Amino acid sequence: MKKTTILMLGACFAFLSCKKRDASPADKMALGSVPPISEALNSWDPADATTAYNAFNTACYNPTAKLYYSTTLKDADAAIWTNAIFWDMAMDNYIRTRKSADLTRVNDMYTGGYNKYDHFNWNNTTVWFIYDDMMWWVMALCRANQLTGNATYLTTAQAGFDRVWNGSYDPVGGGMYWDFNHSGKNSCINFPTVIAAMRLYTLTGNSAYLTKAQSIYTWAKANLTNTSTGQVYDNKIGSNPPGGQAYTYNAGTAIGAAYLLYKQSGNSAYLSDATRYADYVKNNLCNAQGILPAEGDFNEQGVMKAIFAQYIMQLINEGGQTQYLSWIQTNVDTGWANRDPSRNLTYRNYAVPCPTGYIQTYEACSLVDFMLLYPGVTFYQNTLYGGTVTGKIPKGNYTLSQLTPYGFVNDWASSAKVPTGWTVTMYKDDNFTGQTWTLPGGDTPHFPNLTPTANDLVTSVKIQ
Repeated sequence: MKKTTILMLGACFAFLSCKKRDASPADKMALGSVPPISEALNSWDPADATTAYNAFNTACYNPTAKLYYSTTLKDADAAIWTNAIFWDMAMDNYIRTRKSADLTRVNDMYTGGYNKYDHFNWNNTTVWFIYDDMMWWVMALCRANQLTGNATYLTTAQAGFDRVWNGSYDPVGGGMYWDFNHSGKNSCINFPTVIAAMRLYTLTGNSAYLTKAQSIYTWAKANLTNTSTGQVYDNKIGSNPPGGQAYTYNAGTAIGAAYLLYKQSGNSAYLSDATRYADYVKNNLCNAQGILPAEGDFNEQGVMKAIFAQYIMQLINEGGQTQYLSWIQTNVDTGWANRDPSRNLTYRNYAVPCPTGYIQTYEACSLVDFMLLYPGVTFYQNTLYGGTVTGKIPKGNYTLSQLTPYGFVNDWASSAKVPTGWTVTMYKDDNFTGQTWTLPGGDTPHFPNLTPTANDLVTSVKIQ
């Protein structure tokens, strides 16, 4: 990946693109034996996301440093940019559960990054040596501010964005350079810059961020994608045509950038871009069974599909593009069935059994994030999605006692968000009795407007 490339900058700029290396024989031996898939392992249930995330943390999280190790051997720290992705996963988990312990992990990981990376001193060119490393953290800091309201996260994100923009942006040719030497303009900085700028625009209302997002996206679409096929290229070096391998994380951030611009503007051309990028991955990077590529032979590329998960699931969950959900379901079914049953760890190659020896944290993360991001119904204490919110509730029938672990309170809900294509039947009394109300897929912001009113009256639900 890009870290491997950094070592080669002095030798040849032609190899600036993100490259994947094969595992050495020693690496392959270290994997340990590969067990046969157990016939007892069946398709996953969304409740298994808790099992998967807990297993990932048991194997890979450093509770002292409050960041992640690079492997299950726990003998070295994960790469700086990947800890930002693991922080995103912690936020995904908290949004799923809404439990205070999971919010604590979110705040802990900021502390871990603050302590490890020179208090987020963006001018330290030893800690920060590539622009996109900074931007992954800026994106995550924006999310953390939106999730927690902690103003420090926002001010730190703004400072980081300004540092990258001032050093990376090309005011003559357009686009963003990925490295301090300005040797190439890669997707891994350009599309994340759009996402970070759009998040900052949403948080601050400062139109300068929107202008920057629009400018970089226009350049990146023209110079880093095939506008016919939807392929997202890895890099553009000088006046050369775009090139490099098509990676899932670049497609993911392109999807995320296009979707956020669509969400802000309502311009359907952006949504068409997002689905075109997603279609390319589905139709060209997967195997005949639709299984995503096994990126990451003992390097940081194993984290790529976790990034793709962030944005394809946003397109599904927020953008209503549910045509992709069965494809994702197939990947999760396959990867979870192939987990290491003794540790409940999953692997970068979803199509084969997870090795029983040590594996990289990067390899173990992506399937977990797909599971954390799987759609579910959320209920809110107040109308217009205010007040306390439940965790994501998967399909199923729930009495009051079964709803309680998700944070649901009797006679409490006043609004709800339901995934597109799902249906919720709400009952006034426990055990699916009493007055009923049916919610179609989409948002229902005001239970008092239902006929009859459902405000503060729901006790049990069926989700289909």
